[in-house]
Amino acid sequence: MSVLREFGPRVAVIAIIQDDEGRVCTGRRIGPLGGGTLTFPGGHVEFGEDIFTCVERETLEESGLVVKAVRVVGVTNDFFPENDRPEQLWKHYITIFAECVRVNPNQQPERMEPNKCEGWEWIKLEDIKALALSDEGTKHVFLPVINLFRENFTAEIASSVSKLP
Repeated sequence: MSVLREFGPRVAVIAIIQDDEGRVCTGRRIGPLGGGTLTFPGGHVEFGEDIFTCVERETLEESGLVVKAVRVVGVTNDFFPENDRPEQLWKHYITIFAECVRVNPNQQPERMEPNKCEGWEWIKLEDIKALALSDEGTKHVFLPVINLFRENFTAEIASSVSKLP
């Protein structure tokens, strides 16, 4: 039995950050897990780390954006069993999505980890949702983001994700 199966899923956090036009900060992943798919900044919660501290840290490390996490907007259960070497790459995450705001509303994301992300751009949330829920969604959007839209990112939550002062 693998260590992952023995000890259960890991916890990940993902930031949903909007610009002044209501678009969200989006990047295309590089690597064996979800390579080529669109996602938002995020990463693994470290032992003993607060969820909001983690999403702020991961966003800074990946995009250079200094953000403040304001609230949790969704939680997904994400299992990645399909790949070429399942015994090495099977992953299971509980992913927490947090709405974040930029401390400096004019700051733009930068590609801080070129081995993990092709770059950052601002895309309308509705466009990502439409792609995620399409027949081709799994080829273009990272599984936790797909699950967010499929499972619990209701229209009410989506409309309340906003630019906060």
